Amino acid sequence: MEREVDVVVIGAGPVGENVADRARAGGLEVALVEHELVGGECSYWACVPSKTLLRSAAVLRAARRVPGAAEAITGRLDVAAVLRRRDYWVSDWDDHGAADWVASVGIQLERGHGRIDGPRRVVVTHADDSETTLVARHAVVVSTGSDPVVPPIDGLAAARPWTSRDATSVKAPPARLAIIGGGVIAVEMATAFAGFGTEVTVLARSGLLGGMEPFAGEAVAAGLRGLGATVRLGVTPTRVERNGDDEVVLTLDDGSTVIADEVLVATGRRPRTHRAGLETVGLEPGSWLDVDDTMLVRGADGDGNGRDWLYAVGDVNHRALLTHQGKYQGRAAGDLIAARALGRPVDVSPWGVHVATADHAAVPQVVFAEPECASVGLTEADAAKAGRAVRIADVPMQSASGAGILADGYDGRARLVIDAERDVVIGATFVGQDVAELVHAATIAVVGEVPVARLWHAVPSFPTMSEVWLRLLEDLGRPEAAA
Repeated sequence: MEREVDVVVIGAGPVGENVADRARAGGLEVALVEHELVGGECSYWACVPSKTLLRSAAVLRAARRVPGAAEAITGRLDVAAVLRRRDYWVSDWDDHGAADWVASVGIQLERGHGRIDGPRRVVVTHADDSETTLVARHAVVVSTGSDPVVPPIDGLAAARPWTSRDATSVKAPPARLAIIGGGVIAVEMATAFAGFGTEVTVLARSGLLGGMEPFAGEAVAAGLRGLGATVRLGVTPTRVERNGDDEVVLTLDDGSTVIADEVLVATGRRPRTHRAGLETVGLEPGSWLDVDDTMLVRGADGDGNGRDWLYAVGDVNHRALLTHQGKYQGRAAGDLIAARALGRPVDVSPWGVHVATADHAAVPQVVFAEPECASVGLTEADAAKAGRAVRIADVPMQSASGAGILADGYDGRARLVIDAERDVVIGATFVGQDVAELVHAATIAVVGEVPVARLWHAVPSFPTMSEVWLRLLEDLGRPEAAA
């Protein structure tokens, strides 16, 4: 069967949903293709379940830092209740609610595996092996996400390693868990399982959270150790095997061994494009898709009519592997596709409505570890690598009155990276309990290029955590009066 629609979106995760929603709202007929669950990785196996697994233990730790609340706590974490709450938030891995929303906004849902079959053509193979060919009048959008990488360590693949999906959908925590990797997934899952009482060992060949300021990773390493986890840096497994007792034995490059019940691999992601039909339009199967700021894929075969037609949004374009950033790309791309199709004005200038300019240097991220780490923009090292002259403001988070009221013994750190020539914020990092909500103010400052002199007039409420902004500005020094 073959039919025409205006736009075909392959992948119905949050990013694909946003593209489809914006294109449909713009007046186009849209088909959304999904071979697993509508709502995608984030909703069922990543952001949502991981944060629900982390939240309960974080609340318990926070309460224990406040006299009065601490004395009221007489029991331990109810892990079974945590898992039931996780199951509720992932709808027991049932996507009927998400599928109903798709139908309610007038998007056509095609269940099955979608692959490109030449310009503007997508073949959908359904569960019964029947096929539907969708011909896009205007655009095809690839939003297929990414998969975890299992590194080529001797014996690892045969040892039945966990990936992030196994960790976030766990039915009962293991007694011992080894984690290979030092990135966001590694430290968040280490925090979650340590909170459950699992004996956690993190094996990272360098420091933790390498993409953030060094003090963030250092704080998380200390925090994990405070939870009872073992954090071993500068080591790499050379062999992994399951022994006769079904234990996982990891041999490290320093000759030592780690024994666990399960091993989680968190060493990176690869694009989910190996079965996307890229070869039919001159692209490499399994590759990341290179896009411009409108999310248009570079290098794809033309459609014979000189029209742009192939777009890629979310993880698959490798710009920023974060759900919120992918949704931002999706909104821009969906609006652009509709505008181009219907002859409406298009704005692709930097910070225009049809581009994802923020991907380059204004990407916010929160790591829900112990402690939380929140950042946006450039680190000091990133700025130096880019040849930017900078000023740095560094203050302890506890210099904000609100931090001390929030928790006894509060410990944390905040940093601003200031472009010395333009005197605007180009990066910010906050580390400490409950700092996640601070990062959006910094994101606004970065995106808006707010002069530091003007930030002095953005008065933080007392006594809140946001008072740290005043301390950061004081660390930079009061601006000189105009001559």
